Amino acid sequence: MTANVGSTDKVIRLVLAIAAVIGAYLAGMSSLLGIVLLVVGAVLGVTAFTGFCPLYRVLGMSTCPVRR
Repeated sequence: MTANVGSTDKVIRLVLAIAAVIGAYLAGMSSLLGIVLLVVGAVLGVTAFTGFCPLYRVLGMSTCPVRR
């Protein structure tokens, strides 16, 4: 599992994850919208902390700087 999420991308993902969790709280955690926002927030948070995004791998993308 090679890192494919750069540092700027990680910060953006963390901010969006926090916003999604806050949105889920405001929408009601047990509502459909709340559950969807919690899942989105969890996925963004995990990909930010691990530095790996499976969708980036499928698409052949990477926001990490090139290592030499």
